[in-house]
Amino acid sequence: MGNFFPRWTNWLPLKLAIAVVFIVIGISVATPYYFTPKYTRVGYQPTQPVPFSHKIHAGQLGMDCRFCHSFVDRSSHANVPVNQVCFNCHGAGKGQIKLNSPKLEPVRKAAETGEPIHWVKIHKTPDFVYFNHSAHLNRGVSCVSCHGKINEMPVVYHQEPQSMGWCLDCHRSPEDKLRPLSEVTNLNWKPSDLNREAFYKGLLDKQIKPDEIAATILGAPSDVVPTDAAGLSALAKKIYGDEVTQREVGLQLKKHWQVQPPETCAACHR
Repeated sequence: MGNFFPRWTNWLPLKLAIAVVFIVIGISVATPYYFTPKYTRVGYQPTQPVPFSHKIHAGQLGMDCRFCHSFVDRSSHANVPVNQVCFNCHGAGKGQIKLNSPKLEPVRKAAETGEPIHWVKIHKTPDFVYFNHSAHLNRGVSCVSCHGKINEMPVVYHQEPQSMGWCLDCHRSPEDKLRPLSEVTNLNWKPSDLNREAFYKGLLDKQIKPDEIAATILGAPSDVVPTDAAGLSALAKKIYGDEVTQREVGLQLKKHWQVQPPETCAACHR
């Protein structure tokens, strides 16, 4: 009896094995990118029921984030503004700004019916993750660190991955994000905007010892240190250069505010 299978099938198991190997390698390479928030969430930009422009309100008009998200610095959640917040400026008898604009029809309808505007949620933390907005804002982490330059977005989109690894990068090096509390909602703030001497005077006014401030600047304790803001400013200039840097500010705030973000699983998974 002749051979039932043609000769080329002798190589078929080997070819299938090689194909499987390449498929597994391809999946292994693709998964860390295509199955993570970096790919699935970044860039997400849904259409909202009202074309609210953060670029106009937070950027051009300079409205503080807390005008609409009024409890973000006092609550674990960043509240979505109720319709009355919009109506305070755009409602009849109120601010009367663009009172008859067709874009604001959902706002007027919500005021008449009492039904809330159903905004589409963009940034959503998984149910198994605990995140407290107030804990971050009250320790100098700005809105821009997690949400990007909202004040430049005509339509808000998901800018940062907000994955576990992304969060842990910040927890391991919080000095890269910390800023003075007065600048937390200033989305255009840069460390170079600070007056260096005034910054160190502010630390001294909070009863922080000059030797501790100097040790943070130098990276180690020193026997001879300046005792006033001018001297500390001059010392920092030698280390960091003419302009105030993020590392200079962040290390001081991390040290003296005792910012020690947890890196254990229990920090976010409760």
